[in-house]
Amino acid sequence: MSRFSDFDTRGYRTVDVRTGYGAWAAGYEDTVPDVMDLALLDELAVPDWPSVRRAADLGCGTGRTGVWLRGVGVEAADGVDLTPQMLARARAKGVHDRLVEADVAATGLPGGAYGLVICSLIDEHLADLRPLYREAARLAEPGALFVLVVFHPHFIMMSGMPTHFTAADGEPVAITTHVHQLSDHVAAGLGAGWQLAELREGLVDDRWVAVKPKWERYRGHPVSAALVWRKGVDAS
Repeated sequence: MSRFSDFDTRGYRTVDVRTGYGAWAAGYEDTVPDVMDLALLDELAVPDWPSVRRAADLGCGTGRTGVWLRGVGVEAADGVDLTPQMLARARAKGVHDRLVEADVAATGLPGGAYGLVICSLIDEHLADLRPLYREAARLAEPGALFVLVVFHPHFIMMSGMPTHFTAADGEPVAITTHVHQLSDHVAAGLGAGWQLAELREGLVDDRWVAVKPKWERYRGHPVSAALVWRKGVDAS
């Protein structure tokens, strides 16, 4: 696995996930554009969203993904996040049936209970992807999908940019960031019994430049990716 420190061009002070997202919670939705993740979900061809009776929303954060899921017809969702401040904002939206403060690799949710497991923009905070893929497999019913939106490793390595936010005093602060190649996801997914059904990469395009004009220099580079996995009917 590549180390982010080998590519870091910012040198920001770095904090752990719970500390970072606790401080970022109030401004998170103002600084993460929909083109990063929700636009990719919109473009996926494999998931039949309205057919999902119940979803597990891992790393649910402020509830952005939960709101999107309800908007495309997902009947019900349970959310899991490590950060109380993010969960409080998700709770205020009222789109999850249940919200749990827990690690995404050990959620405490019931096994085999979900037709969809989904997570967005959390993989770069995990030192090892395998526990996430195993937990998703435990949660999923046979034939269920596991959908991930990830911070593209190419962009992290090319830009040297960690996941970061601006603190109240104006200081840019990084949250612990790891680099996972797409092949790392494939290995973790296959190792947990998943079958890859779809992969899409989101490039810096006109939508991105409209939000971040300085990113014109990154035009054409992949900044995020979405993977869709299917659980075989015989998988445990």
